[in-house]
Amino acid sequence: MAQPPMWVFGYGSLLWNPEFPVAERVIGILPDHARSFCMRSIHHRGTVADPGLVLALDPEPGASCCGLGLRVAPGAEDDTLEALRARELISSAYVERVLALSLSDGRDVRAVAYVVDTGHDQYCGNLALEEQARIIARAVGDRGANADYLFNTVAHLHETGIPDRDLDWLDARVREILTHG
Repeated sequence: MAQPPMWVFGYGSLLWNPEFPVAERVIGILPDHARSFCMRSIHHRGTVADPGLVLALDPEPGASCCGLGLRVAPGAEDDTLEALRARELISSAYVERVLALSLSDGRDVRAVAYVVDTGHDQYCGNLALEEQARIIARAVGDRGANADYLFNTVAHLHETGIPDRDLDWLDARVREILTHG
């Protein structure tokens, strides 16, 4: 019997760097969660001494997050889940969930999603956008500059036609800080 399709919800770096074989990409809406820079990054985009910020799904009743449903290539499900866990669960600030995702083509699927643990010490919800911009402009981690993470995410949101006013503001503000200080 064939294994059912595995879907992953991409809302940040998974949009532009999934690091697994993707058979299909479809815009999807995840209810009751908001995309926000609400997790301090002490590995990928910052350090313990100087944390950066990464996007996370912040549980928020009534909100919705628009991103991509990424269907994993058949046969790559086990390797993909192992790789995602190594990448996303590095500091236990994310919790792995399988959640209902509504795809833009009318399908409803269950997708693996990484939701921030609001009780974890890396959680930093409700930071002012200006504070987020200043942190993102300076932080660097083992995967590179925090600003590059923001810029790549915004570029891919635009490319896929997914609006996000806060990220657009952050993109412009971080560029301004990097140019003018």
